[in-house]
Amino acid sequence: MESNRREIEVMANLLSSNDTQAEINRAFFRKSQCLAINIIGSPGAGKTTLLEKTLPLLTKSLQVGVIEGDIFTSKDADRIATHDIPVIQINTGGGCHLDSKMVSKVLPEFDWNAMDLMIIENVGNLVCPADFDLGEAFKVIVLSIVEGDDKPSKYPVIFRNAKAVVLNKMDLEALTDVNMEIMKQDILTINPHIRIFEVSCRNGNGLSQWISWLNQEVLNFKDQNL
Repeated sequence: MESNRREIEVMANLLSSNDTQAEINRAFFRKSQCLAINIIGSPGAGKTTLLEKTLPLLTKSLQVGVIEGDIFTSKDADRIATHDIPVIQINTGGGCHLDSKMVSKVLPEFDWNAMDLMIIENVGNLVCPADFDLGEAFKVIVLSIVEGDDKPSKYPVIFRNAKAVVLNKMDLEALTDVNMEIMKQDILTINPHIRIFEVSCRNGNGLSQWISWLNQEVLNFKDQNL
């Protein structure tokens, strides 16, 4: 019992320390007039592919930077860098999520004079990142429909804390047994205010709605932080 109490205390202290740094990060983003978003999803959900399809269209009107979180390798950051986007890789060395202190350490690597949007792609996981605030304005979930329509009800915390969810790989719907109505109903039951986008990165369907929404969120953020 004493051991359990110690674990709870350590976790509480860890989260408290993380939240303190997250507020510092958040103030920095506000001062820089830059919307920061935290992209979360399982391994293979298509987070990086979504960014690859999104960035060329976003950068027509916005200055965008990317922080890539992964356990090992720089493969995702290398993919983003080919689009001529400023990108920094954070390797957690085994950790299942980014934390606010990791993010704070790489912020000086970017030019903030004209940055409009900072996209933080978290480590592939639907559990651990839910509890760790990075200082972002909001979280976005990328959920591949081939993962199954039960995922929202199995991982409600992350859906409760997100502003939007991108249901990715819609082009594969006919090849799966996924029940889209159940999936969307479960998401909205958990979070009635969440925005749902149905997207196929392969054929481009749904990308324009997602990108228009992101553009508007950047404008809204700047208006609120003048």
